[in-house]
Amino acid sequence: MIDKEILEYYGHGLEQDRLAAGGRRIEFLRMRDLLERHLPPPPARVLDVGGGAGVYALPLAEAGYEVHLVDPVPLHVEQAAAAPLAGVTVGDARALEAAEDSADAVLLLGPLYHLTGKEDRLAALREARRVARPGGVVIAKALSRLYPVFEALAGGRPPGPGEIEETARFLDDGQYRNPGGDPMGFTTSYFHRPEELAGEVREAGLELRALVAVSGNVKLLPGIEQQMEDAARRDHLLSVLRLVETEPSAVGMSQNFVAITRA
Repeated sequence: MIDKEILEYYGHGLEQDRLAAGGRRIEFLRMRDLLERHLPPPPARVLDVGGGAGVYALPLAEAGYEVHLVDPVPLHVEQAAAAPLAGVTVGDARALEAAEDSADAVLLLGPLYHLTGKEDRLAALREARRVARPGGVVIAKALSRLYPVFEALAGGRPPGPGEIEETARFLDDGQYRNPGGDPMGFTTSYFHRPEELAGEVREAGLELRALVAVSGNVKLLPGIEQQMEDAARRDHLLSVLRLVETEPSAVGMSQNFVAITRA
């Protein structure tokens, strides 16, 4: 069962358009590029686990993939059901209904950072391995533990009492909570270090092919939204991110990173 506060957060309906504009488009465009390069060609069968409202599922379906989306949030499933996908169901990444060896590729682009316990994350990764055919691709995304520390500094807000102690605690355990429930403050999450994600995918029986930085730390740069509106500057920025995507120091500082694996 998904945590109540996570359901409440996504029930605000913010996810559908979250990556549509401004600096947030970096994540969307980079993930699209990575999927184009690492997924088998269409009409491969893709299981998008925790696929939200279908932000990646819909473009994949339009490209000719047979896409099945699973998400624990009823609102997301309702939104995704309006898209021309092969299947849309409510489900849990830790206990998928899909049959063994039934998918050419499995995407875990949301579940891992909302599964705050290691055993739950391993369960999700093992389920992805179970439903992927032998040799199938499994792509799993995590949030970086270092990035939010620098994001807070870039925001310029004066530090509150005990903030340095809280930052030290967060760097130690990666656990984030939002007890006030403000939808602008995200929700219950776990933030990885790159070596942790690598260890978890291997422990789940997946073959790690690469750890890749998705959006880097460029959202912290001044004027990033204006850069994203200029086609030439946007293309240059995305090209630079692609050049450094497997550099270990870039992975650790990237807002999010993915493990490219095979079953």
